[in-house]
Amino acid sequence: MRLNTVLRLIVLALIITAVYFAFLRNPGRHAKINHQETRNSAESRARENLDIPLHPVHDRSRTRRSTQSLEADSGLSCSSEYFAQWAEPVAGTCEVRMKDGYPFPDPHCTPGGINPSVTVEVLRDRRWRTRTVRNCDNSEAQKHVAYRWYEIQKPRINSNQNQVCELDHLVPLELGGADGLGNIWPQCGPDAVALKERYFKQKDRVENYLAEEVKSGHMELSTAQRGIASGWTQYLPAANRWCQDSGRC
Repeated sequence: MRLNTVLRLIVLALIITAVYFAFLRNPGRHAKINHQETRNSAESRARENLDIPLHPVHDRSRTRRSTQSLEADSGLSCSSEYFAQWAEPVAGTCEVRMKDGYPFPDPHCTPGGINPSVTVEVLRDRRWRTRTVRNCDNSEAQKHVAYRWYEIQKPRINSNQNQVCELDHLVPLELGGADGLGNIWPQCGPDAVALKERYFKQKDRVENYLAEEVKSGHMELSTAQRGIASGWTQYLPAANRWCQDSGRC
């Protein structure tokens, strides 16, 4: 009886030793096997469902090549030509003017202007994006000086639903507007309305409407540029109708 017990203990010890050497001494091998199995399973699922890429990657190099190609083909450059002679204003000397309940920039401080290299052909080009010329004449940080010109306190929180001000291009980039400081002003308020009803969002509708009119050939680019600089609200009723009819607000 005792001999049988001893034999059983010896057999059990041998089994434990075998398990130890087979598994515990080489965990990396089994981890590698498990990882390979998981990868093979993922690849199998990906092959079964071809609509889902196994390794989705955004090809930024393709976007850069497209932009560089546009610049080379069209002679696109970064330059600013203003509608009036302009010099950088002294802090506190500019005033936002209200007309019919909407704000307009001081024409002496923000006359507006264009980038002459952005033509109708460029705007119609599928490769065109406003980021191609955004912040090319002045950086985003440099544009904040416009708050001081207009003696407006820059909002501490100014994003998403809490956005109340926008450093606005008077002639928008999507209409070939200049990126220089003579085309920049702080468009703020009103506070007690939904975001979509703030002044800069309403002006966005005008910009989108005019860009569509220009690209479709219904309006000359120079007419749209001069018109929005002299009084953007003159297009607001038509922009609101276009926005509602097209559903592109």
